[in-house]
Amino acid sequence: MAIITLHKERLQYNFERLDYFFKLKEIQWSVVTKILCGNELFLKEVLSLMPNQVCDSRVSNLKAIKKINPKVETIYIKPTPKRSVASVVKYADISMNTDIETIKLLSHEAQKQNKIHKIIIMIELGELREGVMRDDIISFYDQVFQLKNIEVTGIGTNLSCLYGVLPSTDKLIQLSLYKQLIEAKFNKKIPCVSGGSSVTIPLIFQNKLPAGVNHFRVGETLYQGTDVYKDAPSNLLKQDIFTLKAEIIELIEKPKVPEGDFGTNLEGKSFTFDQKEIGKTSFRAILDLGILDVDQANIFPKDENIKFFGASSDMIIVDLQANDKKYKVGDYLEFTLNYMGALRAMNSSYIEKVVV
Repeated sequence: MAIITLHKERLQYNFERLDYFFKLKEIQWSVVTKILCGNELFLKEVLSLMPNQVCDSRVSNLKAIKKINPKVETIYIKPTPKRSVASVVKYADISMNTDIETIKLLSHEAQKQNKIHKIIIMIELGELREGVMRDDIISFYDQVFQLKNIEVTGIGTNLSCLYGVLPSTDKLIQLSLYKQLIEAKFNKKIPCVSGGSSVTIPLIFQNKLPAGVNHFRVGETLYQGTDVYKDAPSNLLKQDIFTLKAEIIELIEKPKVPEGDFGTNLEGKSFTFDQKEIGKTSFRAILDLGILDVDQANIFPKDENIKFFGASSDMIIVDLQANDKKYKVGDYLEFTLNYMGALRAMNSSYIEKVVV
Protein backbone atom coordinates (compact mmCIF):
# COMPACT_ATOMS: atom_id res chain seq x y z
CA MET A 1 0.00 0.00 0.00
CA ALA A 2 1.10 3.58 -0.60
CA ILE A 3 1.13 6.18 2.19
CA ILE A 4 1.22 9.98 2.09
CA THR A 5 2.51 11.54 5.28
CA LEU A 6 1.92 15.03 6.64
CA HIS A 7 4.86 16.19 8.76
CA LYS A 8 3.17 18.21 11.48
CA GLU A 9 6.18 20.07 12.87
CA ARG A 10 7.30 21.24 9.42
CA LEU A 11 3.80 22.48 8.65
CA GLN A 12 3.63 24.32 11.97
CA TYR A 13 7.03 25.90 11.37
CA ASN A 14 5.95 27.27 7.99
CA PHE A 15 2.61 28.47 9.34
CA GLU A 16 4.22 30.34 12.22
CA ARG A 17 6.84 31.97 9.98
CA LEU A 18 4.22 33.11 7.49
CA ASP A 19 1.81 34.25 10.20
CA TYR A 20 4.53 36.34 11.87
CA PHE A 21 5.57 37.80 8.55
CA PHE A 22 2.06 38.79 7.47
CA LYS A 23 1.21 40.27 10.87
CA LEU A 24 4.39 42.33 10.70
CA LYS A 25 3.17 43.77 7.40
CA GLU A 26 -0.44 44.14 8.68
CA ILE A 27 -1.70 41.78 5.98
CA GLN A 28 -4.54 39.34 6.57
CA TRP A 29 -4.00 35.91 5.09
CA SER A 30 -6.17 32.90 4.45
CA VAL A 31 -4.92 29.30 4.38
CA VAL A 32 -5.90 27.50 1.17
CA THR A 33 -6.92 23.94 2.05
CA LYS A 34 -7.83 22.50 -1.36
CA ILE A 35 -4.64 20.39 -1.47
CA LEU A 36 -6.03 18.38 1.48
CA CYS A 37 -9.09 17.27 -0.54
CA GLY A 38 -11.33 17.41 2.52
CA ASN A 39 -9.33 14.81 4.46
CA GLU A 40 -10.51 15.16 8.06
CA LEU A 41 -7.24 14.00 9.64
CA PHE A 42 -5.14 16.56 7.78
CA LEU A 43 -7.74 19.33 8.07
CA LYS A 44 -7.68 18.96 11.85
CA GLU A 45 -3.94 19.54 11.84
CA VAL A 46 -4.29 22.72 9.78
CA LEU A 47 -7.19 24.04 11.87
CA SER A 48 -5.27 23.32 15.08
CA LEU A 49 -2.85 26.05 13.96
CA MET A 50 -5.74 28.51 14.50
CA PRO A 51 -5.81 30.32 11.15
CA ASN A 52 -8.19 33.28 11.02
CA GLN A 53 -9.52 32.20 7.63
CA VAL A 54 -9.43 29.14 5.43
CA CYS A 55 -10.44 28.95 1.80
CA ASP A 56 -11.25 26.13 -0.58
CA SER A 57 -12.62 25.53 -4.06
CA ARG A 58 -14.91 22.62 -3.08
CA VAL A 59 -18.09 23.05 -1.08
CA SER A 60 -17.73 19.55 0.37
CA ASN A 61 -14.34 20.55 1.80
CA LEU A 62 -15.82 23.68 3.39
CA LYS A 63 -18.52 21.50 4.91
CA ALA A 64 -15.84 19.27 6.44
CA ILE A 65 -14.04 22.36 7.77
CA LYS A 66 -17.18 23.76 9.38
CA LYS A 67 -17.86 20.37 10.96
CA ILE A 68 -14.45 20.48 12.67
CA ASN A 69 -14.59 24.18 13.60
CA PRO A 70 -17.88 26.01 12.96
CA LYS A 71 -16.34 29.33 14.04
CA VAL A 72 -13.50 29.54 11.53
CA GLU A 73 -14.22 31.96 8.67
CA THR A 74 -14.42 30.22 5.31
CA ILE A 75 -14.04 31.48 1.74
CA TYR A 76 -15.22 29.75 -1.42
CA ILE A 77 -12.52 30.67 -3.94
CA LYS A 78 -14.00 30.09 -7.37
CA PRO A 79 -17.14 31.41 -9.09
CA THR A 80 -20.20 29.82 -7.51
CA PRO A 81 -21.99 27.14 -9.58
CA LYS A 82 -25.69 27.98 -9.67
CA ARG A 83 -26.62 24.51 -8.45
CA SER A 84 -24.37 24.98 -5.40
CA VAL A 85 -25.73 28.35 -4.27
CA ALA A 86 -27.54 26.99 -1.20
CA SER A 87 -24.48 25.05 -0.02
CA VAL A 88 -22.13 27.97 -0.64
CA VAL A 89 -24.28 30.28 1.49
CA LYS A 90 -24.48 27.59 4.18
CA TYR A 91 -20.79 26.66 4.41
CA ALA A 92 -18.91 29.70 3.04
CA ASP A 93 -18.93 32.96 4.98
CA ILE A 94 -17.43 34.66 1.91
CA SER A 95 -17.44 33.70 -1.76
CA MET A 96 -15.57 35.03 -4.78
CA ASN A 97 -17.83 35.93 -7.69
CA THR A 98 -17.89 37.29 -11.23
CA ASP A 99 -21.46 36.70 -12.48
CA ILE A 100 -24.29 39.08 -11.56
CA GLU A 101 -27.06 36.51 -12.04
CA THR A 102 -25.30 34.12 -9.68
CA ILE A 103 -24.89 36.86 -7.08
CA LYS A 104 -28.64 37.54 -7.34
CA LEU A 105 -29.23 33.87 -6.52
CA LEU A 106 -26.82 34.15 -3.58
CA SER A 107 -28.82 37.17 -2.38
CA HIS A 108 -32.09 35.26 -2.61
CA GLU A 109 -30.62 32.24 -0.81
CA ALA A 110 -29.04 34.39 1.90
CA GLN A 111 -32.46 35.88 2.60
CA LYS A 112 -33.93 32.37 2.85
CA GLN A 113 -31.20 31.34 5.29
CA ASN A 114 -31.48 34.65 7.17
CA LYS A 115 -27.79 35.38 6.62
CA ILE A 116 -25.59 38.18 5.35
CA HIS A 117 -23.39 36.60 2.71
CA LYS A 118 -20.10 38.39 2.01
CA ILE A 119 -18.58 38.46 -1.45
CA ILE A 120 -15.27 39.41 -3.04
CA ILE A 121 -15.67 40.49 -6.65
CA MET A 122 -12.83 39.22 -8.81
CA ILE A 123 -11.36 41.49 -11.48
CA GLU A 124 -9.67 40.38 -14.71
CA LEU A 125 -6.08 41.66 -14.76
CA GLY A 126 -4.63 39.62 -17.61
CA GLU A 127 -4.58 35.97 -16.50
CA LEU A 128 -7.87 35.31 -18.37
CA ARG A 129 -9.21 32.99 -15.72
CA GLU A 130 -12.04 34.30 -13.51
CA GLY A 131 -12.68 38.04 -13.36
CA VAL A 132 -15.04 40.84 -14.35
CA MET A 133 -13.69 42.86 -17.28
CA ARG A 134 -12.30 46.21 -16.19
CA ASP A 135 -14.63 48.25 -18.41
CA ASP A 136 -17.61 46.66 -16.63
CA ILE A 137 -16.49 47.14 -13.02
CA ILE A 138 -18.52 50.24 -12.14
CA SER A 139 -21.81 48.97 -13.58
CA PHE A 140 -21.19 45.55 -12.01
CA TYR A 141 -20.68 46.95 -8.51
CA ASP A 142 -23.69 49.24 -9.02
CA GLN A 143 -25.94 46.21 -9.54
CA VAL A 144 -24.45 44.26 -6.64
CA PHE A 145 -24.93 47.13 -4.19
CA GLN A 146 -28.67 46.93 -4.87
CA LEU A 147 -28.98 43.36 -3.59
CA LYS A 148 -30.28 42.38 -0.18
CA ASN A 149 -28.28 40.25 2.28
CA ILE A 150 -25.12 40.66 0.20
CA GLU A 151 -22.15 42.50 1.67
CA VAL A 152 -19.36 43.44 -0.70
CA THR A 153 -16.33 42.87 1.48
CA GLY A 154 -13.62 43.01 -1.13
CA ILE A 155 -12.12 43.22 -4.56
CA GLY A 156 -9.67 40.62 -5.78
CA THR A 157 -7.77 39.10 -8.65
CA ASN A 158 -6.13 35.83 -9.59
CA LEU A 159 -2.78 35.60 -11.34
CA SER A 160 -0.33 32.84 -12.30
CA CYS A 161 -2.63 29.79 -12.02
CA LEU A 162 -3.65 29.36 -15.67
CA TYR A 163 -1.06 30.95 -17.96
CA GLY A 164 1.58 31.85 -15.39
CA VAL A 165 1.03 35.61 -15.65
CA LEU A 166 3.13 36.91 -12.78
CA PRO A 167 1.86 39.54 -10.37
CA SER A 168 3.50 42.92 -10.77
CA THR A 169 3.46 46.21 -8.92
CA ASP A 170 1.57 47.83 -11.82
CA LYS A 171 -1.18 45.21 -11.89
CA LEU A 172 -1.70 45.34 -8.12
CA ILE A 173 -1.70 49.16 -8.15
CA GLN A 174 -4.54 48.91 -10.68
CA LEU A 175 -6.46 46.68 -8.28
CA SER A 176 -5.97 49.14 -5.42
CA LEU A 177 -7.03 52.06 -7.62
CA TYR A 178 -10.23 50.26 -8.64
CA LYS A 179 -11.00 49.79 -4.95
CA GLN A 180 -10.53 53.51 -4.32
CA LEU A 181 -12.63 54.40 -7.37
CA ILE A 182 -15.52 52.22 -6.25
CA GLU A 183 -15.40 53.57 -2.70
CA ALA A 184 -15.49 57.16 -4.00
CA LYS A 185 -18.19 56.47 -6.59
CA PHE A 186 -20.62 54.67 -4.29
CA ASN A 187 -19.58 56.02 -0.89
CA LYS A 188 -19.02 52.44 0.27
CA LYS A 189 -16.17 50.98 2.28
CA ILE A 190 -14.42 47.95 0.76
CA PRO A 191 -12.06 46.62 3.42
CA CYS A 192 -10.38 43.76 1.56
CA VAL A 193 -8.08 43.92 -1.47
CA SER A 194 -7.31 40.25 -2.12
CA GLY A 195 -4.48 40.51 -4.60
CA GLY A 196 -2.04 38.14 -3.03
CA SER A 197 -1.29 34.44 -3.34
CA SER A 198 1.85 32.38 -2.83
CA VAL A 199 3.35 33.78 -6.01
CA THR A 200 2.91 37.36 -4.74
CA ILE A 201 4.84 36.90 -1.46
CA PRO A 202 8.26 37.80 -2.96
CA LEU A 203 6.93 41.26 -3.86
CA ILE A 204 6.64 41.98 -0.14
CA PHE A 205 10.33 41.14 0.45
CA GLN A 206 11.24 43.36 -2.50
CA ASN A 207 9.11 46.24 -1.11
CA LYS A 208 7.13 46.19 -4.36
CA LEU A 209 3.69 45.33 -2.96
CA PRO A 210 1.30 48.32 -3.16
CA ALA A 211 0.11 49.42 0.26
CA GLY A 212 -3.54 48.85 -0.61
CA VAL A 213 -3.17 45.08 -1.08
CA ASN A 214 -4.04 43.69 2.36
CA HIS A 215 -5.23 40.11 1.83
CA PHE A 216 -3.38 36.97 0.69
CA ARG A 217 -4.58 33.45 -0.12
CA VAL A 218 -1.69 31.06 0.55
CA GLY A 219 -1.43 27.37 -0.20
CA GLU A 220 1.67 26.24 -2.07
CA THR A 221 4.21 28.24 -0.05
CA LEU A 222 2.73 26.92 3.21
CA TYR A 223 2.66 23.26 2.14
CA GLN A 224 5.72 23.16 -0.11
CA GLY A 225 8.02 25.81 1.37
CA THR A 226 8.56 27.28 -2.07
CA ASP A 227 9.26 30.66 -3.59
CA VAL A 228 6.60 30.27 -6.28
CA TYR A 229 7.72 33.40 -8.15
CA LYS A 230 11.11 31.76 -8.82
CA ASP A 231 9.76 28.18 -8.75
CA ALA A 232 12.42 27.28 -6.19
CA PRO A 233 12.64 26.25 -2.51
CA SER A 234 12.54 29.10 -0.02
CA ASN A 235 15.50 29.22 2.37
CA LEU A 236 13.18 30.71 5.02
CA LEU A 237 10.79 27.74 5.11
CA LYS A 238 10.83 23.97 5.41
CA GLN A 239 10.19 21.65 2.48
CA ASP A 240 8.81 18.10 2.36
CA ILE A 241 5.73 18.80 4.45
CA PHE A 242 4.25 15.92 2.45
CA THR A 243 6.18 12.75 1.66
CA LEU A 244 5.02 9.63 -0.16
CA LYS A 245 6.13 6.04 0.16
CA ALA A 246 5.06 3.04 -1.89
CA GLU A 247 5.52 -0.67 -1.21
CA ILE A 248 7.51 -2.92 -3.53
CA ILE A 249 5.20 -5.76 -4.60
CA GLU A 250 7.57 -7.44 -7.11
CA LEU A 251 11.34 -7.26 -7.54
CA ILE A 252 12.99 -9.36 -10.23
CA GLU A 253 16.04 -8.94 -12.45
CA LYS A 254 14.63 -8.59 -15.98
CA PRO A 255 15.76 -7.44 -19.44
CA LYS A 256 15.85 -3.69 -19.98
CA VAL A 257 14.18 -3.95 -23.39
CA PRO A 258 10.78 -5.63 -23.89
CA GLU A 259 10.36 -8.11 -26.74
CA GLY A 260 7.58 -8.60 -29.25
CA ASP A 261 5.59 -6.43 -31.66
CA PHE A 262 4.82 -2.97 -30.25
CA GLY A 263 1.53 -1.14 -30.26
CA THR A 264 0.48 1.50 -27.76
CA ASN A 265 0.05 1.29 -24.00
CA LEU A 266 -3.09 2.14 -22.02
CA GLU A 267 -2.34 5.87 -22.32
CA GLY A 268 -2.00 5.63 -26.08
CA LYS A 269 1.78 6.08 -25.96
CA SER A 270 4.22 4.24 -28.20
CA PHE A 271 7.84 3.54 -27.29
CA THR A 272 11.24 3.13 -28.88
CA PHE A 273 14.27 1.66 -27.15
CA ASP A 274 18.01 2.06 -27.39
CA GLN A 275 19.30 -0.97 -29.26
CA LYS A 276 22.46 -0.84 -27.14
CA GLU A 277 20.33 -1.90 -24.17
CA ILE A 278 19.33 -5.23 -25.78
CA GLY A 279 20.72 -8.11 -23.74
CA LYS A 280 21.25 -5.99 -20.62
CA THR A 281 19.32 -6.51 -17.40
CA SER A 282 18.48 -4.59 -14.26
CA PHE A 283 16.38 -5.09 -11.17
CA ARG A 284 12.84 -3.92 -11.83
CA ALA A 285 10.58 -3.12 -8.88
CA ILE A 286 6.82 -2.87 -9.19
CA LEU A 287 5.22 -0.43 -6.74
CA ASP A 288 1.73 -0.54 -5.29
CA LEU A 289 0.95 2.83 -6.85
CA GLY A 290 -0.29 3.80 -10.29
CA ILE A 291 -1.44 6.49 -12.71
CA LEU A 292 -4.78 6.49 -10.94
CA ASP A 293 -3.02 7.80 -7.83
CA VAL A 294 -0.15 10.01 -9.05
CA ASP A 295 1.59 11.32 -12.13
CA GLN A 296 5.17 10.09 -11.98
CA ALA A 297 6.31 13.47 -13.37
CA ASN A 298 5.30 15.04 -10.03
CA ILE A 299 6.97 12.63 -7.62
CA PHE A 300 10.73 12.28 -7.07
CA PRO A 301 12.57 9.28 -5.55
CA LYS A 302 14.67 10.12 -2.50
CA ASP A 303 17.13 7.51 -3.74
CA GLU A 304 18.55 9.38 -6.73
CA ASN A 305 19.77 6.15 -8.34
CA ILE A 306 16.17 5.02 -8.93
CA LYS A 307 14.69 5.74 -12.36
CA PHE A 308 11.15 5.34 -13.65
CA PHE A 309 10.56 2.66 -16.27
CA GLY A 310 6.86 3.37 -16.76
CA ALA A 311 3.42 3.03 -15.22
CA SER A 312 -0.01 1.51 -15.65
CA SER A 313 -3.26 2.33 -13.90
CA ASP A 314 -2.34 0.61 -10.62
CA MET A 315 1.41 0.00 -10.80
CA ILE A 316 4.59 2.02 -11.29
CA ILE A 317 7.73 0.21 -12.45
CA VAL A 318 11.12 1.56 -11.41
CA ASP A 319 14.69 0.66 -12.31
CA LEU A 320 16.84 -0.24 -9.29
CA GLN A 321 19.80 -0.95 -11.61
CA ALA A 322 22.10 -3.35 -9.67
CA ASN A 323 20.00 -2.95 -6.50
CA ASP A 324 23.07 -2.00 -4.48
CA LYS A 325 20.88 -1.13 -1.48
CA LYS A 326 19.41 -4.64 -1.45
CA TYR A 327 15.75 -3.59 -1.61
CA LYS A 328 13.32 -6.50 -1.33
CA VAL A 329 9.61 -7.17 -1.73
CA GLY A 330 7.74 -5.48 1.13
CA ASP A 331 10.19 -2.59 1.43
CA TYR A 332 9.01 0.97 0.85
CA LEU A 333 10.51 3.45 -1.59
CA GLU A 334 10.17 7.09 -0.54
CA PHE A 335 9.34 10.09 -2.71
CA THR A 336 9.10 13.83 -2.36
CA LEU A 337 6.25 15.57 -4.18
CA ASN A 338 5.62 18.90 -5.81
CA TYR A 339 2.27 20.66 -5.30
CA MET A 340 0.44 18.76 -8.05
CA GLY A 341 1.94 15.48 -6.86
CA ALA A 342 0.64 16.05 -3.34
CA LEU A 343 -2.76 17.18 -4.61
CA ARG A 344 -3.18 14.09 -6.81
CA ALA A 345 -2.05 11.74 -4.04
CA MET A 346 -4.37 13.38 -1.53
CA ASN A 347 -7.27 12.90 -3.91
CA SER A 348 -6.65 9.15 -4.19
CA SER A 349 -8.75 7.07 -1.83
CA TYR A 350 -6.27 4.24 -2.34
CA ILE A 351 -3.42 6.05 -0.59
CA GLU A 352 -3.35 5.97 3.20
CA LYS A 353 -3.05 9.32 4.99
CA VAL A 354 -0.78 9.55 8.04
CA VAL A 355 0.35 12.40 10.35
CA VAL A 356 3.75 12.33 12.06
